[in-house]
Amino acid sequence: MENKNKVSKILLVQGSPRKNGNSIALAEQILKGAESVGAIAEKIYLHDKDISPCQACYACQQPDSNGCAIDDEMQPIYKKLIDADCWIIASPVYWFTMSAQTKLFMDRCFFALLGYKKEAFAGKRIAIAMSYGDTDAFNSGCVNALRTFQDAFRYVGANIVGMVYGSAEEPGEIKSNQPLMDQAEALGKKLAGKQMNSH
Repeated sequence: MENKNKVSKILLVQGSPRKNGNSIALAEQILKGAESVGAIAEKIYLHDKDISPCQACYACQQPDSNGCAIDDEMQPIYKKLIDADCWIIASPVYWFTMSAQTKLFMDRCFFALLGYKKEAFAGKRIAIAMSYGDTDAFNSGCVNALRTFQDAFRYVGANIVGMVYGSAEEPGEIKSNQPLMDQAEALGKKLAGKQMNSH
């Protein structure tokens, strides 16, 4: 039976070192759309977190694993990722792919592949927001990052609902691209709307 009153819980993962950056502006617009249909949100700013690189120890992949063995600020983020219905991930393009902050986050999500809570991310609904300095998504390397998101989240059974991305140089400049901002807001409504009408 459908529960039309269910409220979507959204986690916004901000992977830009600039709090007023263009990818975050796009993500905030996605969030605006989601909140307009009743979603509630929590935000994580990765640049402020002490997150270590994956150590390739494979502790998380053991049958008796309790999760990632690295004791740092990624640990509470794992719980937030699992508890949320939907995620918004924001990243600028740095050197032809996602930012270092975002890549650290993605690498540490390795725990969800085979071992501990191997279906932790299955069914999660995800929106991606990216910005780049070049005029072209291919020349900038944006497509490299988008493909990484697609491959990784498909592998763990998550669903990318949509992606918004565009060119901008100065912090906040992307807000002047009204068609893109409208697209981002519509994506937010789509991201949260289906979840709210699900079982």
